[in-house]
Amino acid sequence: MSQPNRRVLVRSIDDITLEEVPAPVPGDDELLIRSTVVGVCGSDTHAALGHHPFIDLPYRPGHEVVGVVTGAGKGAEDFAPGDRVIVEPNLYCGECAQCRSGRYNICEQLKVFGCQTPGGMADLFTIPADRVHRVPEGMTDLQAALVEPLATPVHAVAKAGDLSGRTVAVLGAGPIGLLVLTAARHAGAARIVVTDLLDTKRDRAVRLGADAGLPADAADLTAQAHVALGGPADVVFDCVAREQSMAQAIDLVAKGGQIIVVGVGAPGTTPIRLDLVQDREIRIEGTLMYTADDYRTAMSLITSGAIATDDIVTATFPLEDAGKAFAASLDPEHVKVLVTMTEA
Repeated sequence: MSQPNRRVLVRSIDDITLEEVPAPVPGDDELLIRSTVVGVCGSDTHAALGHHPFIDLPYRPGHEVVGVVTGAGKGAEDFAPGDRVIVEPNLYCGECAQCRSGRYNICEQLKVFGCQTPGGMADLFTIPADRVHRVPEGMTDLQAALVEPLATPVHAVAKAGDLSGRTVAVLGAGPIGLLVLTAARHAGAARIVVTDLLDTKRDRAVRLGADAGLPADAADLTAQAHVALGGPADVVFDCVAREQSMAQAIDLVAKGGQIIVVGVGAPGTTPIRLDLVQDREIRIEGTLMYTADDYRTAMSLITSGAIATDDIVTATFPLEDAGKAFAASLDPEHVKVLVTMTEA
């Protein structure tokens, strides 16, 4: 009889438990992986609160996963037991127009491992071998756990094109906003302001390289941003994605500028000043997840030392305390909370 496999089950933010299921067996082209570190994402807490538009309760989380290969099915022999890997969780069809063009992150049939399917917040899990990347030599598990969350900002920043010498506003100083800040700076942005409601989060943004941290609820936010940037922002990254943040983005962005929506919006309608969008030739664009190229860029950024891991990873919890990890992730003073299965 196979040994039971502990796996996190989320029924609500107040009902997060461990279930025991049989240890999985890898199928053809699949790997069996033992998790070592799993991040708790903003999408995870939104889902646990019942607010995520694309994740239904109950669900089994874990899409920010670092682990070790323990077995391989037929066709997955390129990996060997002991290989350290990071999951790239977008599960795509490979046949739709988007996939054929290389934009599999917006596959027509897209599912996300750990969101629409059982994930890696478990002792063991299986996943297709083409959905993992080897951890670079010398990268710690805690650093590797930041590859997936950094890849989303890397993808978003790439949508803005060449940022060299340009000015940027980042709305929201949560984990994604702070990583957008880092990716935008690496891409050559000349000046960057970050907004948030909490002064501690604004201070952290400045420590991580923002030229200014501005209060998101300031009546004169636009004026303050113009002073800090020397004028309107060429690009605004909305990592909040709510009615108020979109209104601010339109006020902050330059004529002919670009707004990139990074945060997951609330279901339903969001009023937007279309008269200003039209009159100022403002381009509004969404961004979803990443591709393998973004993973490679994220890994390169982390190995270069551009990411201050100690400023990003603010708490770790063992698997049996996954509920506490979710609760900590709701605390705005935390940035990235990790669940660890072994000593990280």
